[in-house]
Amino acid sequence: MEELLALKELLLAGNIAEALLLIEELEEMSKSDKLNQIFSYGIILLIHLIKQSAEKRTTRSWETSIFNAVKQIQRTNKPHQAKGTYLSEEELLETLEDTYESALKNAALEAFEGQYQPEELSQLVNREEIIKKGMNLILERESDK
Repeated sequence: MEELLALKELLLAGNIAEALLLIEELEEMSKSDKLNQIFSYGIILLIHLIKQSAEKRTTRSWETSIFNAVKQIQRTNKPHQAKGTYLSEEELLETLEDTYESALKNAALEAFEGQYQPEELSQLVNREEIIKKGMNLILERESDK
């Protein structure tokens, strides 16, 4: 909010150059917030995909969490006014790859009632397949719109 008030003051004072710099800063802050949200939902998505793969089963709760995480990633990645996305497909893939370790640690607490360490759980699943499945879910539902 402080930034918006500062922007208003700069514009009223006719200081366009500084106002434009502040706008760029605000855009960067907004994008950073979006990226953090996508990262968080990416962890949730991968946790449940890891559990499904490791336990070779699913639950309605896991399916709902997967659906919701995919939906939130799609919503967060799409600017309200502009066309396109905040993250390209390549950047989304990098983000899911980046979230995998955190997701694996969390999944180890939940899968098989927490009896495996993350390193042990990682031996029961295929990292690349899980990330690919996550990407496919995100892109599949986007193209269904």
